[in-house]
Amino acid sequence: MDVRSTPRYLYWLFCQFELITCCYLMEPWERVIFYSFNLATLGLLLYISYACLAFQASSAFQLLCSFLGNPGENALSVVK
Repeated sequence: MDVRSTPRYLYWLFCQFELITCCYLMEPWERVIFYSFNLATLGLLLYISYACLAFQASSAFQLLCSFLGNPGENALSVVK
């Protein structure tokens, strides 16, 4: 995508968002509240997904390291 067309594309996406959500029919104060709620929800979703993905990736990496580590140190050898 051309750098010069990026602002036009973002504006087009914003217009699509306004058409889908019917924001263009809202009063200005309603629009501010609606956009604030949407941005807060998006921010919370991004933060939670970042926090959960970091934990899941860490757990998966530890599990992978335990599989690739010393094969003599598994649960069966600890029980013996």
